[in-house]
Amino acid sequence: MKVLVSDSLAEEGVKRLSSGADVDVITNLSPEELIEKIKDYDALVIRSGTKVTADVIKAADRLKVIGRAGVGIDNVDVEAATKRGIIVLNTPGGNTISAAEHTIAMMLALARNIPQANAALHKGEWNRKKYTGVEFFNKTLGIVGLGRVGAEVATRMKSFGMQILAYDPFVTEDRAREMGITMGDLETVLRGGDFITVHTPLTNETRNLIDEEEFKIMKPGVRIVNCARGGIINEAALAKAVAEGTVAGAAVDVFTKEPPTGNPMLEQERIIVTPHLGASTAEAQINVALAVADQILAIARGGLPTNAINMPAISPETLAVMDPFMKLAEKMGALLGQLVGTGFESLELVYSGTLAEKDTRPVTISAIVGLLGCVMGSGSVNFVNAQRTLKEMGIKLLESKTESANGYSNSITMKLTKGGNTTTLQGTVSGKEKRIVQLNEYHTYIPSEGDMVLAIIEDRPNIIGPCCVVLGEGKINIGGMHVGRIAEGLPQLMVLSVDHLANDDIMKKLCAVPGVTSAKMVEL
Repeated sequence: MKVLVSDSLAEEGVKRLSSGADVDVITNLSPEELIEKIKDYDALVIRSGTKVTADVIKAADRLKVIGRAGVGIDNVDVEAATKRGIIVLNTPGGNTISAAEHTIAMMLALARNIPQANAALHKGEWNRKKYTGVEFFNKTLGIVGLGRVGAEVATRMKSFGMQILAYDPFVTEDRAREMGITMGDLETVLRGGDFITVHTPLTNETRNLIDEEEFKIMKPGVRIVNCARGGIINEAALAKAVAEGTVAGAAVDVFTKEPPTGNPMLEQERIIVTPHLGASTAEAQINVALAVADQILAIARGGLPTNAINMPAISPETLAVMDPFMKLAEKMGALLGQLVGTGFESLELVYSGTLAEKDTRPVTISAIVGLLGCVMGSGSVNFVNAQRTLKEMGIKLLESKTESANGYSNSITMKLTKGGNTTTLQGTVSGKEKRIVQLNEYHTYIPSEGDMVLAIIEDRPNIIGPCCVVLGEGKINIGGMHVGRIAEGLPQLMVLSVDHLANDDIMKKLCAVPGVTSAKMVEL
């Protein structure tokens, strides 16, 4: 794998990447230079400086992964990357502590007027009364966004004797109670906080989440902190609220435009500002660099990242358990695609037994990858864009779970419907062995790897032999055979494992053997 590092990255991360990839560190590229260079790389490592636009992604013929050494990915066009099947990943845990500690430092500086007092004293002024502050004790901290950083801030601020009031639609009441936090809607938090700190990602839903109307419902003298993302709080509205005295002060580390030239917040002495320092500790820089390097190297080895933005996150422990099922599902999807062809309307997956108790999302995606790979060509669909592609094709996806199926301790049943006809496969995993055990009404063994001939034949003597003769005359060696039988006298399914693919002429001769209803060459 060839990797381009286009923003400053800790040397430890570069060394880790270089242990398993060919790495070029080229920073301060213009958009035009990045578009020109990206075509030669399989992976791109960035921080907040590089803008990965749709134009960059369009030019990235080889790109498989964009790795952000940090949390925010608002500088990446994730939708464009997903359409191209490019993984977008980040490192949310690497700078959590640094961001939380910086938030608290800003809150302390805000409460005690530390930057202003420091600047005044350096000028020779001694004015203790002017810089009288407020305590945290018995105050309410309103937290908007209770993710990793928000939760760490809450834990630490409780030790100051603060009451924590939080808004996060993704956190349950039970989880909040475990943390000793009171949950409320956004209005409740904004009305109740003596201090308010935001810790959400910047999305279309959170952009200008706190604006002029929100400032009007806050407590008089409230203090605001934003060390998350510029744009969550309307900057002009915040500057106005501070200037008018509605808000006693603010502490801001992030801006909609960086550097924030001409930003109205810079005109307010009671707004403390720092140049996006939330993750700027030596420890955090090393942590995120190593984390992004490890995920990219995992992808280079054929594995999956732990913190992908545009695909289900799979821990190494979960992957170890689910990997054989994912591989089986991909092979089953590929077999269905070869048997049915194009034009199918729906794909249904039924998970049974112990598998039904697990998170089967990665298995479903693997099945789609196998299926669409046959239709659209190998490599055109991957774990990133499979579900999106299926949806764009108008194919209905159905999923369900049952306790058991046909007596197997675990199984995947896959159904593909085309023109009112449904083709069904069932597979199971036993130890490390992946087995396809049913095709439609036929219960038999179909290998999950290799080349094979699947034929429907009459249930009478002297059919299998002539079929083998045809393959032998075509220099096709048979490595194994299995037959599925419904009942005596009914058509049988014959599965012949072969050493290599038979050409069309050989398959035509095979179909011409008396008693052969149909025959198809498949490749898994």
